[in-house]
Amino acid sequence: MLISMMRETDSTKKFMELFSELEYCIEDDQKQKIEEMNTLMNEMDKEEFKFIFSVELFNKIEEMIEEKKVTLENVILLLSCTGYWMELKDIWCYPFKYSLLNKRLEKMIIDENEKKKEEKNKMLLTDLCKFFVLWNHDDVPDEFLSITVPCLLSAASDKEDSKEAKKEVEIALLALSYIFNNDIDKELYLEEIKEIIQYHQEHRNLTTLAYQSAWQFLINRFWKDKSLEEVITNELHFAREATRELEDLSKSVDWKKKEEERVNKTKEVLILIRWLEFDKDYFPYCHSWNEELSGLISRIVQVLRASRDNCKEISRQCINSLREAADKRVVKIDYLLKEGIIVLFFDEIKQSTLDDDILWNCLFFFLNISRRLKEEEDEKEEEEEKTAKRKVFEMMEEEGYEDCVECFNENFHFFEQ
Repeated sequence: MLISMMRETDSTKKFMELFSELEYCIEDDQKQKIEEMNTLMNEMDKEEFKFIFSVELFNKIEEMIEEKKVTLENVILLLSCTGYWMELKDIWCYPFKYSLLNKRLEKMIIDENEKKKEEKNKMLLTDLCKFFVLWNHDDVPDEFLSITVPCLLSAASDKEDSKEAKKEVEIALLALSYIFNNDIDKELYLEEIKEIIQYHQEHRNLTTLAYQSAWQFLINRFWKDKSLEEVITNELHFAREATRELEDLSKSVDWKKKEEERVNKTKEVLILIRWLEFDKDYFPYCHSWNEELSGLISRIVQVLRASRDNCKEISRQCINSLREAADKRVVKIDYLLKEGIIVLFFDEIKQSTLDDDILWNCLFFFLNISRRLKEEEDEKEEEEEKTAKRKVFEMMEEEGYEDCVECFNENFHFFEQ
Protein backbone atom coordinates (compact mmCIF):
# COMPACT_ATOMS: atom_id res chain seq x y z
CA MET A 1 0.00 0.00 0.00
CA LEU A 2 2.80 2.39 0.92
CA ILE A 3 4.62 1.72 -2.33
CA SER A 4 1.58 2.26 -4.54
CA MET A 5 0.75 5.53 -2.82
CA MET A 6 4.16 7.05 -3.47
CA ARG A 7 4.20 9.77 -6.08
CA GLU A 8 6.57 9.82 -9.00
CA THR A 9 9.63 12.00 -8.42
CA ASP A 10 11.95 13.66 -10.91
CA SER A 11 14.49 10.88 -10.33
CA THR A 12 12.04 8.01 -10.85
CA LYS A 13 10.54 9.71 -13.90
CA LYS A 14 13.96 10.21 -15.50
CA PHE A 15 14.96 6.63 -14.65
CA MET A 16 11.87 5.17 -16.30
CA GLU A 17 12.37 7.35 -19.38
CA LEU A 18 15.91 6.00 -19.76
CA PHE A 19 14.73 2.45 -19.18
CA SER A 20 11.98 2.72 -21.81
CA GLU A 21 14.57 3.93 -24.34
CA LEU A 22 16.88 0.92 -23.86
CA GLU A 23 15.12 -1.40 -26.29
CA TYR A 24 15.42 1.13 -29.13
CA CYS A 25 19.17 1.71 -28.74
CA ILE A 26 22.26 0.05 -30.10
CA GLU A 27 24.48 -1.74 -27.58
CA ASP A 28 26.87 1.15 -26.88
CA ASP A 29 24.01 3.60 -26.37
CA GLN A 30 22.40 1.13 -23.98
CA LYS A 31 25.57 1.17 -21.90
CA GLN A 32 25.53 4.96 -21.81
CA LYS A 33 21.93 5.05 -20.62
CA ILE A 34 22.64 2.45 -17.95
CA GLU A 35 25.50 4.60 -16.66
CA GLU A 36 23.06 7.52 -16.42
CA MET A 37 20.60 5.27 -14.58
CA ASN A 38 23.39 4.22 -12.20
CA THR A 39 24.08 7.88 -11.36
CA LEU A 40 20.38 8.42 -10.64
CA MET A 41 20.26 5.37 -8.36
CA ASN A 42 23.12 6.72 -6.30
CA GLU A 43 20.91 9.70 -5.46
CA MET A 44 17.64 7.84 -4.83
CA ASP A 45 16.14 7.03 -1.45
CA LYS A 46 14.48 3.78 -0.42
CA GLU A 47 10.95 4.70 -1.43
CA GLU A 48 12.07 5.76 -4.89
CA PHE A 49 13.76 2.39 -5.40
CA LYS A 50 10.67 0.51 -4.29
CA PHE A 51 8.52 2.62 -6.58
CA ILE A 52 10.61 1.63 -9.62
CA PHE A 53 11.50 -2.01 -9.12
CA SER A 54 8.32 -4.05 -9.50
CA VAL A 55 7.47 -7.50 -10.86
CA GLU A 56 6.28 -5.75 -14.02
CA LEU A 57 9.65 -4.08 -14.57
CA PHE A 58 11.56 -7.34 -14.11
CA ASN A 59 9.15 -9.14 -16.42
CA LYS A 60 9.73 -6.40 -18.99
CA ILE A 61 13.49 -6.98 -18.82
CA GLU A 62 12.91 -10.71 -19.34
CA GLU A 63 10.77 -9.92 -22.38
CA MET A 64 13.47 -7.63 -23.80
CA ILE A 65 16.02 -10.44 -23.44
CA GLU A 66 13.70 -12.92 -25.11
CA GLU A 67 13.08 -10.58 -28.03
CA LYS A 68 16.78 -9.66 -28.23
CA LYS A 69 16.04 -5.97 -27.71
CA VAL A 70 18.74 -5.70 -25.08
CA THR A 71 22.00 -7.62 -24.82
CA LEU A 72 22.56 -10.02 -21.95
CA GLU A 73 25.77 -8.15 -21.14
CA ASN A 74 23.83 -4.93 -20.63
CA VAL A 75 21.15 -6.65 -18.56
CA ILE A 76 23.92 -7.95 -16.30
CA LEU A 77 25.39 -4.45 -16.09
CA LEU A 78 22.02 -2.91 -15.21
CA LEU A 79 21.09 -5.48 -12.57
CA SER A 80 24.59 -5.45 -11.05
CA CYS A 81 24.34 -1.67 -10.65
CA THR A 82 20.85 -1.78 -9.17
CA GLY A 83 21.64 -4.73 -6.90
CA TYR A 84 24.76 -2.94 -5.69
CA TRP A 85 22.90 0.21 -4.66
CA MET A 86 19.98 -1.64 -3.13
CA GLU A 87 22.25 -3.78 -0.97
CA LEU A 88 24.44 -0.85 0.04
CA LYS A 89 21.38 1.20 1.00
CA ASP A 90 19.79 -1.79 2.75
CA ILE A 91 16.73 -1.95 0.51
CA TRP A 92 14.85 -5.23 0.25
CA CYS A 93 13.14 -5.76 -3.08
CA TYR A 94 11.00 -8.88 -2.93
CA PRO A 95 9.25 -8.59 -6.35
CA PHE A 96 12.31 -9.97 -8.16
CA LYS A 97 11.82 -13.37 -6.57
CA TYR A 98 8.39 -13.70 -8.21
CA SER A 99 9.40 -12.44 -11.64
CA LEU A 100 9.95 -14.27 -14.91
CA LEU A 101 13.47 -12.83 -14.96
CA ASN A 102 14.38 -14.75 -11.80
CA LYS A 103 13.13 -18.00 -13.36
CA ARG A 104 15.19 -17.33 -16.50
CA LEU A 105 18.23 -16.58 -14.38
CA GLU A 106 17.93 -19.82 -12.42
CA LYS A 107 17.77 -21.82 -15.64
CA MET A 108 20.75 -19.98 -17.17
CA ILE A 109 22.91 -20.68 -14.11
CA ILE A 110 22.04 -24.37 -14.09
CA ASP A 111 22.55 -24.73 -17.85
CA GLU A 112 25.92 -22.93 -17.81
CA ASN A 113 27.14 -24.88 -14.80
CA GLU A 114 26.28 -28.22 -16.39
CA LYS A 115 28.38 -27.57 -19.48
CA LYS A 116 31.68 -29.37 -19.89
CA LYS A 117 34.67 -27.53 -18.44
CA GLU A 118 36.06 -26.55 -21.85
CA GLU A 119 32.66 -25.21 -22.98
CA LYS A 120 31.77 -23.33 -19.81
CA ASN A 121 31.81 -19.53 -19.90
CA LYS A 122 33.25 -18.85 -16.44
CA MET A 123 32.88 -15.07 -16.71
CA LEU A 124 29.22 -15.33 -17.69
CA LEU A 125 28.49 -17.81 -14.89
CA THR A 126 30.17 -15.51 -12.37
CA ASP A 127 28.16 -12.52 -13.54
CA LEU A 128 24.92 -14.50 -13.37
CA CYS A 129 25.75 -15.66 -9.84
CA LYS A 130 26.53 -12.11 -8.70
CA PHE A 131 23.22 -10.55 -9.41
CA PHE A 132 21.25 -13.75 -8.69
CA VAL A 133 22.55 -13.59 -5.11
CA LEU A 134 22.29 -9.79 -4.88
CA TRP A 135 18.65 -9.80 -5.93
CA ASN A 136 17.60 -12.83 -3.90
CA HIS A 137 19.17 -11.40 -0.72
CA ASP A 138 19.19 -14.02 2.05
CA ASP A 139 16.80 -16.31 0.18
CA VAL A 140 19.21 -18.08 -2.17
CA PRO A 141 17.91 -21.65 -2.63
CA ASP A 142 20.20 -24.23 -1.04
CA GLU A 143 20.64 -26.10 -4.31
CA PHE A 144 22.36 -23.02 -5.80
CA LEU A 145 24.93 -22.60 -3.01
CA SER A 146 27.35 -25.20 -4.38
CA ILE A 147 27.41 -23.19 -7.63
CA THR A 148 27.24 -19.57 -6.47
CA VAL A 149 29.56 -19.63 -3.42
CA PRO A 150 32.67 -21.10 -5.11
CA CYS A 151 32.03 -18.95 -8.18
CA LEU A 152 31.80 -15.72 -6.17
CA LEU A 153 34.78 -16.62 -3.96
CA SER A 154 36.83 -17.25 -7.07
CA ALA A 155 35.87 -13.82 -8.44
CA ALA A 156 36.62 -12.21 -5.06
CA SER A 157 40.11 -13.75 -5.05
CA ASP A 158 41.19 -11.69 -8.06
CA LYS A 159 44.26 -9.71 -6.97
CA GLU A 160 44.48 -7.50 -10.06
CA ASP A 161 44.98 -3.87 -9.07
CA SER A 162 42.89 -2.14 -11.73
CA LYS A 163 39.81 -0.08 -10.80
CA GLU A 164 37.55 -2.38 -12.84
CA ALA A 165 38.89 -5.52 -11.14
CA LYS A 166 38.47 -4.01 -7.68
CA LYS A 167 34.85 -3.16 -8.49
CA GLU A 168 34.13 -6.72 -9.62
CA VAL A 169 35.70 -8.08 -6.42
CA GLU A 170 33.65 -5.62 -4.38
CA ILE A 171 30.36 -6.74 -5.96
CA ALA A 172 31.24 -10.44 -5.58
CA LEU A 173 31.96 -9.98 -1.86
CA LEU A 174 28.90 -7.78 -1.38
CA ALA A 175 26.76 -10.56 -2.87
CA LEU A 176 28.38 -13.15 -0.59
CA SER A 177 27.73 -10.98 2.47
CA TYR A 178 23.98 -11.35 1.91
CA ILE A 179 24.00 -15.13 2.18
CA PHE A 180 22.75 -15.31 5.76
CA ASN A 181 21.01 -18.35 7.11
CA ASN A 182 22.03 -21.11 4.75
CA ASP A 183 24.14 -23.99 6.04
CA ILE A 184 27.34 -24.10 4.01
CA ASP A 185 30.02 -26.75 4.45
CA LYS A 186 33.27 -25.14 5.65
CA GLU A 187 35.17 -26.93 2.92
CA LEU A 188 33.23 -24.86 0.42
CA TYR A 189 34.42 -21.47 1.71
CA LEU A 190 36.71 -21.30 4.76
CA GLU A 191 40.19 -21.45 3.25
CA GLU A 192 39.21 -19.11 0.40
CA ILE A 193 37.64 -16.42 2.60
CA LYS A 194 40.55 -16.65 5.05
CA GLU A 195 43.01 -16.10 2.21
CA ILE A 196 41.03 -13.08 0.94
CA ILE A 197 40.99 -11.48 4.41
CA GLN A 198 44.62 -12.25 5.22
CA TYR A 199 45.85 -11.02 1.85
CA HIS A 200 44.06 -7.71 2.42
CA GLN A 201 45.51 -7.41 5.92
CA GLU A 202 48.97 -7.63 4.37
CA HIS A 203 48.47 -5.74 1.09
CA ARG A 204 45.35 -3.52 1.58
CA ASN A 205 44.04 -4.47 -1.85
CA LEU A 206 40.27 -4.42 -1.15
CA THR A 207 37.91 -1.46 -1.03
CA THR A 208 36.40 -0.58 2.35
CA LEU A 209 33.06 -2.08 1.35
CA ALA A 210 34.66 -5.25 -0.05
CA TYR A 211 36.61 -5.86 3.16
CA GLN A 212 33.55 -5.34 5.35
CA SER A 213 31.58 -7.71 3.12
CA ALA A 214 34.25 -10.43 3.34
CA TRP A 215 34.04 -10.29 7.11
CA GLN A 216 30.27 -10.28 7.10
CA PHE A 217 30.14 -13.44 4.99
CA LEU A 218 32.35 -15.17 7.57
CA ILE A 219 30.42 -13.82 10.59
CA ASN A 220 27.19 -15.02 8.97
CA ARG A 221 28.60 -18.55 9.16
CA PHE A 222 29.63 -18.00 12.82
CA TRP A 223 25.97 -17.91 13.89
CA LYS A 224 25.62 -21.64 13.23
CA ASP A 225 29.20 -22.82 13.64
CA LYS A 226 30.74 -21.78 16.96
CA SER A 227 33.98 -23.58 16.07
CA LEU A 228 34.82 -20.57 13.89
CA GLU A 229 35.55 -18.41 16.94
CA GLU A 230 39.21 -19.45 17.08
CA VAL A 231 39.68 -18.48 13.42
CA ILE A 232 37.73 -15.24 13.70
CA THR A 233 39.13 -14.03 17.03
CA ASN A 234 42.71 -15.29 17.20
CA GLU A 235 43.73 -16.07 13.64
CA LEU A 236 42.07 -13.24 11.69
CA HIS A 237 41.74 -10.75 14.60
CA PHE A 238 38.21 -9.59 13.88
CA ALA A 239 37.93 -7.08 16.76
CA ARG A 240 41.23 -5.39 15.88
CA GLU A 241 40.24 -5.05 12.23
CA ALA A 242 36.71 -3.80 12.99
CA THR A 243 38.15 -1.20 15.38
CA ARG A 244 40.53 0.13 12.75
CA GLU A 245 37.83 0.25 10.08
CA LEU A 246 35.43 2.16 12.35
CA GLU A 247 38.19 4.60 13.23
CA ASP A 248 39.05 5.25 9.58
CA LEU A 249 35.41 5.62 8.52
CA SER A 250 34.66 7.97 11.42
CA LYS A 251 37.26 10.40 10.13
CA SER A 252 35.28 10.84 6.90
CA VAL A 253 32.00 11.78 8.62
CA ASP A 254 31.06 15.41 9.24
CA TRP A 255 29.68 14.94 12.75
CA LYS A 256 28.57 18.57 12.99
CA LYS A 257 26.20 18.23 10.05
CA LYS A 258 22.55 18.16 11.14
CA GLU A 259 20.42 15.06 10.50
CA GLU A 260 18.05 16.94 8.21
CA GLU A 261 21.00 18.08 6.07
CA ARG A 262 21.94 14.47 5.28
CA VAL A 263 19.59 14.10 2.31
CA ASN A 264 21.63 11.18 1.00
CA LYS A 265 24.11 9.31 3.14
CA THR A 266 27.69 9.18 1.90
CA LYS A 267 29.09 5.79 1.01
CA GLU A 268 31.37 6.01 4.07
CA VAL A 269 28.38 6.55 6.38
CA LEU A 270 26.52 3.62 4.80
CA ILE A 271 29.53 1.31 5.27
CA LEU A 272 30.05 2.53 8.84
CA ILE A 273 26.43 1.62 9.60
CA ARG A 274 26.97 -1.82 8.04
CA TRP A 275 29.99 -2.41 10.32
CA LEU A 276 27.98 -1.43 13.40
CA GLU A 277 25.06 -3.64 12.39
CA PHE A 278 27.15 -6.72 12.09
CA ASP A 279 29.27 -5.91 15.16
CA LYS A 280 25.93 -6.21 16.97
CA ASP A 281 25.40 -9.62 15.37
CA TYR A 282 28.91 -10.73 16.36
CA PHE A 283 28.71 -10.01 20.10
CA PRO A 284 26.09 -12.67 21.04
CA TYR A 285 28.37 -15.44 19.73
CA CYS A 286 31.66 -14.17 21.15
CA HIS A 287 32.98 -15.98 24.23
CA SER A 288 36.59 -14.76 24.37
CA TRP A 289 37.67 -11.53 26.02
CA ASN A 290 40.90 -9.83 25.00
CA GLU A 291 42.33 -6.37 24.51
CA GLU A 292 41.20 -6.31 20.89
CA LEU A 293 37.56 -6.79 21.89
CA SER A 294 37.99 -4.11 24.54
CA GLY A 295 39.30 -1.77 21.84
CA LEU A 296 36.29 -2.46 19.60
CA ILE A 297 33.76 -1.67 22.32
CA SER A 298 35.70 1.47 23.21
CA ARG A 299 35.63 2.58 19.55
CA ILE A 300 31.85 2.02 19.34
CA VAL A 301 31.46 4.22 22.44
CA GLN A 302 33.50 6.96 20.73
CA VAL A 303 31.32 6.74 17.61
CA LEU A 304 28.20 6.97 19.80
CA ARG A 305 29.50 10.08 21.55
CA ALA A 306 30.26 11.67 18.17
CA SER A 307 26.95 10.75 16.53
CA ARG A 308 24.37 11.14 19.31
CA ASP A 309 23.42 14.77 18.52
CA ASN A 310 23.25 14.79 14.72
CA CYS A 311 23.20 11.26 13.30
CA LYS A 312 20.43 9.22 14.87
CA GLU A 313 20.82 6.13 12.67
CA ILE A 314 24.49 5.71 13.55
CA SER A 315 23.71 6.43 17.21
CA ARG A 316 20.96 3.80 17.15
CA GLN A 317 23.29 1.17 15.73
CA CYS A 318 25.93 1.97 18.38
CA ILE A 319 23.33 1.55 21.13
CA ASN A 320 22.18 -1.76 19.64
CA SER A 321 25.76 -3.06 19.54
CA LEU A 322 26.56 -1.97 23.10
CA ARG A 323 23.31 -3.48 24.36
CA GLU A 324 24.37 -6.84 22.91
CA ALA A 325 27.88 -6.48 24.33
CA ALA A 326 26.52 -5.75 27.81
CA ASP A 327 24.61 -9.04 27.69
CA LYS A 328 27.84 -11.07 27.45
CA ARG A 329 29.50 -12.21 30.66
CA VAL A 330 32.94 -11.85 29.09
CA VAL A 331 32.31 -8.07 29.06
CA LYS A 332 32.88 -7.34 32.73
CA ILE A 333 30.74 -4.86 34.68
CA ASP A 334 33.81 -2.98 35.87
CA TYR A 335 34.83 -2.51 32.22
CA LEU A 336 31.43 -0.99 31.39
CA LEU A 337 31.97 1.42 34.30
CA LYS A 338 35.53 2.36 33.32
CA GLU A 339 34.49 3.11 29.75
CA GLY A 340 31.59 5.25 30.96
CA ILE A 341 29.09 3.15 29.04
CA ILE A 342 26.55 2.89 31.85
CA VAL A 343 26.62 6.65 32.45
CA LEU A 344 26.28 7.21 28.71
CA PHE A 345 23.11 5.08 28.62
CA PHE A 346 21.73 7.00 31.60
CA ASP A 347 22.26 10.19 29.60
CA GLU A 348 20.66 8.69 26.49
CA ILE A 349 17.49 7.62 28.25
CA LYS A 350 16.99 11.11 29.68
CA GLN A 351 16.78 12.75 26.27
CA SER A 352 13.31 14.09 25.53
CA THR A 353 13.80 13.43 21.80
CA LEU A 354 14.51 9.71 22.23
CA ASP A 355 12.62 7.58 19.71
CA ASP A 356 10.91 4.30 20.63
CA ASP A 357 13.58 2.05 19.14
CA ILE A 358 16.45 3.75 20.99
CA LEU A 359 14.44 3.80 24.22
CA TRP A 360 13.65 0.10 23.85
CA ASN A 361 17.33 -0.77 23.44
CA CYS A 362 18.38 1.45 26.35
CA LEU A 363 15.86 -0.28 28.60
CA PHE A 364 17.08 -3.66 27.41
CA PHE A 365 20.63 -2.57 28.22
CA PHE A 366 19.62 -1.87 31.83
CA LEU A 367 17.69 -5.12 31.91
CA ASN A 368 20.85 -6.99 30.91
CA ILE A 369 22.87 -5.12 33.53
CA SER A 370 20.27 -5.80 36.22
CA ARG A 371 20.16 -9.51 35.37
CA ARG A 372 23.93 -9.78 35.50
CA LEU A 373 24.12 -7.90 38.83
CA LYS A 374 21.80 -10.48 40.37
CA GLU A 375 23.65 -13.61 39.25
CA GLU A 376 23.58 -16.67 41.49
CA GLU A 377 24.93 -15.85 44.94
CA ASP A 378 26.98 -19.00 45.21
CA GLU A 379 29.18 -17.93 42.30
CA LYS A 380 32.70 -17.01 43.31
CA GLU A 381 33.28 -13.32 42.62
CA GLU A 382 36.39 -11.23 42.61
CA GLU A 383 36.39 -8.28 45.00
CA GLU A 384 36.80 -5.89 42.07
CA GLU A 385 33.62 -7.24 40.48
CA LYS A 386 31.70 -6.96 43.77
CA THR A 387 32.81 -3.34 44.08
CA ALA A 388 31.69 -2.64 40.53
CA LYS A 389 28.28 -4.17 41.20
CA ARG A 390 27.77 -2.08 44.33
CA LYS A 391 28.71 1.05 42.39
CA VAL A 392 26.23 0.28 39.60
CA PHE A 393 23.43 -0.35 42.10
CA GLU A 394 24.17 2.99 43.74
CA MET A 395 24.13 4.75 40.38
CA MET A 396 20.85 3.14 39.39
CA GLU A 397 19.26 4.09 42.70
CA GLU A 398 20.50 7.69 42.37
CA GLU A 399 19.04 7.90 38.88
CA GLY A 400 15.75 6.33 40.01
CA TYR A 401 16.12 3.30 37.75
CA GLU A 402 16.50 0.42 40.20
CA ASP A 403 12.78 0.01 40.86
CA CYS A 404 12.12 0.45 37.17
CA VAL A 405 14.56 -2.30 36.19
CA GLU A 406 13.04 -4.61 38.79
CA CYS A 407 9.72 -4.04 37.05
CA PHE A 408 11.33 -4.86 33.69
CA ASN A 409 12.62 -8.15 35.10
CA GLU A 410 9.15 -9.11 36.30
CA ASN A 411 7.68 -8.34 32.87
CA PHE A 412 10.48 -9.62 30.69
CA HIS A 413 8.08 -11.47 28.39
CA PHE A 414 6.76 -8.09 27.25
CA PHE A 415 10.14 -7.17 25.77
CA GLU A 416 10.48 -10.49 23.99
CA GLN A 417 7.34 -9.91 21.94
